[in-house]
Amino acid sequence: MTRLSSTPTTAHTIGIIADMIATTPTLSMTIEAAGLCAVPFAHAVIPDCLGEVPAEQLLRWFETSAPWRLIETDFYEQYEFSLYDCSADEARLLTDVPVVARLRAAMGEVFSTQFRPEVSIVAHKLLPGQHIGIHNDYLDDGETHRLTVQLNRGLEDEDGGFFMTFSSSDPRDVYEVHRPVHRSAVVFAITPNSYHAVSRMHGNARFTIVLSFRELSR
Repeated sequence: MTRLSSTPTTAHTIGIIADMIATTPTLSMTIEAAGLCAVPFAHAVIPDCLGEVPAEQLLRWFETSAPWRLIETDFYEQYEFSLYDCSADEARLLTDVPVVARLRAAMGEVFSTQFRPEVSIVAHKLLPGQHIGIHNDYLDDGETHRLTVQLNRGLEDEDGGFFMTFSSSDPRDVYEVHRPVHRSAVVFAITPNSYHAVSRMHGNARFTIVLSFRELSR
C-alpha cells in the first residue's frame, strides 16, 4: 500500500498549535492528541505545526547565518547542527526551558508515557543530490520518540525530499509517501519496525527541525 499525501492528515485528531507570545520571544507549543495511526508504526502527520511568524524567523536564519556542518554516514549525507550549540535568538525559540518542558509533557500525553528531561533539538538541511536512506533510528539505549518539523519555501514534487514510511526494511515495501509541506510535522515512536527515509533532493532546500525524546524507562 502506497499513498501520497499532499495535505498532512491522521486517522485521529492530532494537532500542534504554535505561536509567538506577544510580550516575549518565546515560542509556545501545545500538542493535543486523541490517538495515533498505528500502521506501519505509531505516527502522525500534522499540518501547521508552527505559526507563520516563528517559522519565517527560523527559516530565514537557516538560509543565512545558521552554523551548518556537513555530516556523511553510510546511509545519508546532510548538513546539521544542534540548536543547543547556538546563542542566536532563533535557537532560543525552541531551546528555552519552558518550551522544552511543554513539548516534553505534550509528547508524553500523545504517547501515554513519560520522558527524561533532556530533549535533543537538531536542525537538518538537505540540498540537491542528498537523501536519507531507509533506517529505523532504533538503538537499545537510545531515543524512543521523535518530532520532526518541516521548513521550506514551498517545495514542488520535482524537488524531491519526500518523507516515506515502510512496512519492512525492504526499500520496495513503501507504505506511505508524504510531501514535505512547510510548517508540517511528523511525530513517531522509534521501534525496531519504524522504517522510514527521505527521497533524494533534486531542487531547492529542505530544512527540518528534529526533536528527540527518551522514555524514563530507557
